[in-house]
Amino acid sequence: MENNSGESKNSGLKAAIVVLALLLLGSVGYIYKLTTDNKETVTGLTSEKVALEDELKAKIAEYDIMISDNTALKEELQAEQLKMVELLEQVEKSKGDAAAMAKYKSSYLKLKGEMDNLVAENKLLKAQNVTLTSSLDSTNVVLDDAKRFNDTLLTQNESLTKTVEKGSKLAVLNLKVLAVKEKSSGKQVETDKAKRADKLKVSFLIAENQIAKDGSREYYVQIIDSKGNIIGEKKTIPAGSESLTYSFITTVKYENKSVQVNEELAGKDFAAGTYFVNVFDKNFELVSKTSFNLR
Repeated sequence: MENNSGESKNSGLKAAIVVLALLLLGSVGYIYKLTTDNKETVTGLTSEKVALEDELKAKIAEYDIMISDNTALKEELQAEQLKMVELLEQVEKSKGDAAAMAKYKSSYLKLKGEMDNLVAENKLLKAQNVTLTSSLDSTNVVLDDAKRFNDTLLTQNESLTKTVEKGSKLAVLNLKVLAVKEKSSGKQVETDKAKRADKLKVSFLIAENQIAKDGSREYYVQIIDSKGNIIGEKKTIPAGSESLTYSFITTVKYENKSVQVNEELAGKDFAAGTYFVNVFDKNFELVSKTSFNLR
């Protein structure tokens, strides 16, 4: 009986030990599983944190490019970039727990949506700028063509004006000078002797010109003796940067037809030699010249 009782107790003890061992093994397995799952969760959260940080850094860099390329949206781009920078700082400082990561991901997606809108707006502005630039280039081409056309017209007008001015000038022809001796009767006798001469008769013809306007014309007649002296009135007037000394002025009424001009210059003690005669118009341009001799 005692043997049977001892055996029964041993069997019960063995059974209890087996049960305890099984429970211990189960606990160890459960704890191991929990530890493994926790490590996987932590590893997963860490990976998510790193990935989010990388995405934020990439988006911040994209903002830098857009800000440098765009002035119209510069303030908006800088404001949104600052939000990205602040979110990156928060993610970097966080422990990476699940609740925080969910919050940061939500904030990131919202900011990314704002960024996508700005990117689309930026592309639209660039396209509009290209169109405007092309339109401006076309306008500039048209303006350049118009300017060249106007310049050509101005050149042609100036050339035409000069041609008309040149064509409208009156030609002074057949300039002649005769030395005469006037008798007491009033009769004038031509002479080539200096001592006998007491008058010089100057004549020239103003040719007809239908382009020229009618009206009074003034001509300055300059007579220079053989000694280089200007005879006659010897009046001097400014002629541009220089001056003109003349013997007399003759005023002619021009009526779009030829006009014969005859003038006389009285004098005495004419010097022998060659005389030079010049006729200038109102612009002091030499329009005719001749010479004659007295002996």
